[in-house]
Amino acid sequence: MKKRNGAEVFRITGARMGLAEDVRGRQRRYVISMVIRTLSVIATVILWNVERHVAIVTLIAGALLPYVAVVIANAGRETTPSLPSNFIAPPVRPALDAGNLKKPSDQS
Repeated sequence: MKKRNGAEVFRITGARMGLAEDVRGRQRRYVISMVIRTLSVIATVILWNVERHVAIVTLIAGALLPYVAVVIANAGRETTPSLPSNFIAPPVRPALDAGNLKKPSDQS
């Protein structure tokens, strides 16, 4: 993610979206589904004597969309986002071998 000035921005919390915003999004998805259903029912009425096959498809879509809309609207809150993957691992310090250690008395 980058800001307008080109600086990189990192998410530092795993906070969820607010409850009001979550409910608003679910309501929006439900209303959109119901508008599509209404349009498909109107298309069924208009196309019934013109193109029966398309009218049957729109009738089936109009019958199935309420169920799908309710399932989508009641899907619940989103899962908690995972922590960002931009963490830098701490440097690994190499361990000294026992043979590399010299005692002050060994320097003669």
